[in-house]
Amino acid sequence: MAELDVSNVELRTHVDVMVEHLALAGKQVLDVGCGDGHLTRTMARRGAQVIGIEPGERMLAKARAAEPVGTETYLEGAAEALPVGDASADIVVFFNSLHHVPTAGMEQALVESRRALQDAGKLYIAEPLAQGSQFELHRPVIDETQVRAEAYRVIQASAACGFRQEHESIYGADVCMIDFEAFRERSVSISPDRDAVFAAQDQELRRRFEAYGERRPDGWHFVQYIRVNVLRAV
Repeated sequence: MAELDVSNVELRTHVDVMVEHLALAGKQVLDVGCGDGHLTRTMARRGAQVIGIEPGERMLAKARAAEPVGTETYLEGAAEALPVGDASADIVVFFNSLHHVPTAGMEQALVESRRALQDAGKLYIAEPLAQGSQFELHRPVIDETQVRAEAYRVIQASAACGFRQEHESIYGADVCMIDFEAFRERSVSISPDRDAVFAAQDQELRRRFEAYGERRPDGWHFVQYIRVNVLRAV
């Protein structure tokens, strides 16, 4: 897939974009691939009843260890087999997570989202583009060009899974990391097997960290470009 022209893309926060499209207060929300639960808690603060769903034990432990901000809960589970009942959610969110679903299971993840959603419920998918300084920093660890393209293909074909496309847009997000070790910890927390990659490519990754990052008083800043798709269950 050819790179998009992002020269005029606005820098925004993830939360600002999300609340522009989702009315969260009082809604039953599934945060699929919730990681350490940061977004789960953010949505709970805005009045949503959120279940964070995460397959990774390391991330799930971090989510459960965090101080609750509302009634949020966490379940171990995969996007292809959501551990919830039929029509139990108003909103399903995939934030930076659909491309982490095994390629063969991406379509099933959308089928499961439709099963879990009430009629007319919303599926909010925010997926990173395979370009920008954040992507280039991470490319030696894992080049996700193909899986991100596959995730977008599945989104474009979502009518077959019971959805209607309502919105698509792209924004840029500022990613700040204190130092290289913070970058390493964030990446390895997502996938522990990356530890060996960091050990083997330490020098190159440190070079990229400084080459692609912008150093400011509060840390190193990178830009991650995000495509948002909002789908409606039909």
